[in-house]
Amino acid sequence: MLSRTVSGKTKVCGVIGDPIEHTMSPIMHNAAFAKMGVDYWYIPFRVSKENLGKAIEGMKALNIRGLNVTIPHKVAVIPFLDKLDPLAEKIGAVNTIVNENWVLTGYNTDATGFLEALRERENEPRRKNIVILGAGGAARAIAFVLAERDAHLVILNQQLELDWAEALAYHISQTFKKGVKSLELDEKNLATVLDKADIIVNATSVGMSPDIDKTPVPAKLLKPGLVVFDIVYNPIRTRLLREAEAAGAKTISGIDMLVWQGALAVEKWTGLKEPRELMREEAIKVLQKNEN
Repeated sequence: MLSRTVSGKTKVCGVIGDPIEHTMSPIMHNAAFAKMGVDYWYIPFRVSKENLGKAIEGMKALNIRGLNVTIPHKVAVIPFLDKLDPLAEKIGAVNTIVNENWVLTGYNTDATGFLEALRERENEPRRKNIVILGAGGAARAIAFVLAERDAHLVILNQQLELDWAEALAYHISQTFKKGVKSLELDEKNLATVLDKADIIVNATSVGMSPDIDKTPVPAKLLKPGLVVFDIVYNPIRTRLLREAEAAGAKTISGIDMLVWQGALAVEKWTGLKEPRELMREEAIKVLQKNEN
């Protein structure tokens, strides 16, 4: 536990989601605030879908400085905000809120965070064939930032939420005037699209702790030369990443995107440069402890 004093001057930030118990964000952000020497504190809040509007009203009423937004609220939160950053408005999803004099502005640091994490590992997505699994808030951000770089996209989602994938593919197609395919997430379609894929991104929660034995992609479909980016960060090495590595693919852990999007949020709340490497170290330390 960080030994810092909380007072009436402390600016409160946090994260809302449901579930929220798995989040590493408090560890990262509170370590960052301590290192930066700013009087901020970060708290997780479990908020159900039914109480989302009340929670955002409470953010304003309590003058909470900033919130991160995670599953399942990234799209649903938009109607409760006062303003949207142009990028968040185009994407149609928000993962960061800034309260400036009781005016709530929504941002999307998932998009930039994902791209920076990809490039950090020397993977430029421009004009690459990329498969995205999932069609929720994170997938929307990822699809948008990849389409901006003229990537060729295919979006796969489970049968029960296939309409989400269809809607996202249509949104990207209309925005960028290019064709984007949407398919059911099953083994047959995976085999077809992965045959020509350069990069695959798991933007679903499949494989997240405690369901660490699950994977969205059968191991036999993974291959050398493929870049596999799993945005799940708990565990650090998901089954998908372990099997991809064994198949000779290049892998990127969700911890990279988590740290980047969190660091960008800290900059928006404080106006200061964040200690990104410290945030990474603290998150990894806790995750490794949980895995042992």
